Amino acid sequence: MRAKITDLRELAQRLRRNSVRMTTEAGSGHPTSCLSAADLVAAVFFHALRYDVRHIPNPTNDRFILSKGHAAPLLYAAWAEAGAFPAEKLMTLRRVESELEGHPTPRFPWAEVATGSLGQGLSIGVGMALAGKYLDRLDYRIYVLLGDGETAEGAVWEAIALAAYYRLNNLIALVDVNRLGQSQATMYGHDLEAYERRFRAFGWHALVVDGHDLEAITRALDEARQSEERPVAIIAKTVKGKGVSFLEDKEGWHGKPLKRGEETERALRDLGAPEQWPIQQIEPPAGFELRPPRPLPDGVRAAETAGSIESWPLPAYSIGDQVATREAYGTGLVRAGRMNPRIVALDGDTKNSTFSEKFQQAYPHRFFEKFIAEQNMVGAAIGLAARGYIPFASTFACFLTRAFDQIRMAGISRANIKLCGSHAGVSIGEDGPSQMGLEDLAMMRAIPGSVVLYPSDAVSTERAVELAAAHQGIVYIRTTRPKTPVLYPNDEPFAIGRCKILRRDARDRLTIVAAGITLHEALRAYEELKNQGVLVRVIDLFSVKPLDRETLCRAAREAGGTILTVEDHYPEGGLGDAVAAIAAEEGLRVVKLAVNDLPRSGKPEELLDRYGISARRIVQRARELIG
Repeated sequence: MRAKITDLRELAQRLRRNSVRMTTEAGSGHPTSCLSAADLVAAVFFHALRYDVRHIPNPTNDRFILSKGHAAPLLYAAWAEAGAFPAEKLMTLRRVESELEGHPTPRFPWAEVATGSLGQGLSIGVGMALAGKYLDRLDYRIYVLLGDGETAEGAVWEAIALAAYYRLNNLIALVDVNRLGQSQATMYGHDLEAYERRFRAFGWHALVVDGHDLEAITRALDEARQSEERPVAIIAKTVKGKGVSFLEDKEGWHGKPLKRGEETERALRDLGAPEQWPIQQIEPPAGFELRPPRPLPDGVRAAETAGSIESWPLPAYSIGDQVATREAYGTGLVRAGRMNPRIVALDGDTKNSTFSEKFQQAYPHRFFEKFIAEQNMVGAAIGLAARGYIPFASTFACFLTRAFDQIRMAGISRANIKLCGSHAGVSIGEDGPSQMGLEDLAMMRAIPGSVVLYPSDAVSTERAVELAAAHQGIVYIRTTRPKTPVLYPNDEPFAIGRCKILRRDARDRLTIVAAGITLHEALRAYEELKNQGVLVRVIDLFSVKPLDRETLCRAAREAGGTILTVEDHYPEGGLGDAVAAIAAEEGLRVVKLAVNDLPRSGKPEELLDRYGISARRIVQRARELIG
């Protein structure tokens, strides 16, 4: 049963009081940002939201995303009122042992994604709404609370454009227009018409309300639920620090807790609390309950899963076939999609180059075009993953760098997303340096818990897709543009954290480690050195992260203790640095061949040689090292 307006008013004040208490106790936080949004949150939680608090994965639950993640105390206070956990726990805010962190992460179970890097919540909401409308086909709704300051982020407008394009009428954005940012007034201040015009220009249904008038807010939420073809934006004029006389609409208070004693007590008196308030005591929950979610319609099941990848059909290549790994990625993605109905694909208008178009042709209802909006592509992938899907998002490796912050936050969310970066390195040729992914290995290796796979032929690429689909967490697959020969039989096993020794002899005097395009250069160099009477060991570093420490180091010690790494990547943070990090602990020597200069346009073979990673340059360096 929905709360009455009088009850909502009291509840909003309770949320304000607890936000002040929590931040004072913690000695840090953003109380004024909580105060401005308290009425909006009270209305969403106890008027609109349908949610089974004790069953977070319920497929018909509505979702709430706090995009302005610095207002985390308000979020925690609302969930405590809803009965998610005892209210006394609120006083553990920001303690090292507490799941109530300064900005929400999934350590707090009712926050399915991490927020706090502003401008990302709406993209995640787009992903969840896509799942609801086009995949689950359930009528749950996604509520996203944004701050006005974060709407300056381009990613927000990417999300707004995509939501309108996909007619996501199950997505409701609430913009807390409290006028003040961290260091000064926001771009448009309290000009609500400016926000309204922009949302409407992008195809949204926009509603302007007084963000402290609960009757107006609840009417807007009711109207939002009736939208048939358009996402809805509720643009709410609010006052930062609302309810506390000496904070209201005052600059200089962002991110500052109130001091213990008279300052906090004065604020609580303004908010209707007793004059004395022992910090260890919290008012009991108001007894409001969230409305129950709708039951699953007849014939609709929750998440489907597929069997283990051991039961999947094998790739279908012949050794020596010339196949680009980017093309094999598309083929492998189709095979994975056939075996697991939870796999979906996204692309950033490069699907005919990444070959994800093969998946689109096979499973059009599970493919989402994100156009040239890579930040929103990754954000939407996070949202899809939060709804139980396994999203594969692909574009050129260099363009994924635009979405690094979204990828970073996906790592904090422990999101189950898969990324494929194609056209890596100088081997793409004439398109030039702006199109060459030369930083992506460093970027993806830095993400906590990530897996980085760098296949070198069609078979290992399809196997990489299999492994990514089965792995829980972020996986990055790096593919290349030129066609290369198939090296492995179709039944060759691959594993995360394992490498392959392709050439070895008891008389080897050097270990060459490569992956992708440079593995083929290393194999050509091996033949040339062998013809010169010099034997070297060649390793395919299929799994760049985690590394196969045992195999790599044992092989290197057997071959004299020196490793020569070769990579189509800048020297910082790539394959060579990954090998060097473990080799140093084992007392092994590592010498790196990498792209050490800003590349230019040219034919692939010219560029590989010019920048020191061709077979000829490998032979030259190997002979210098062997002496």
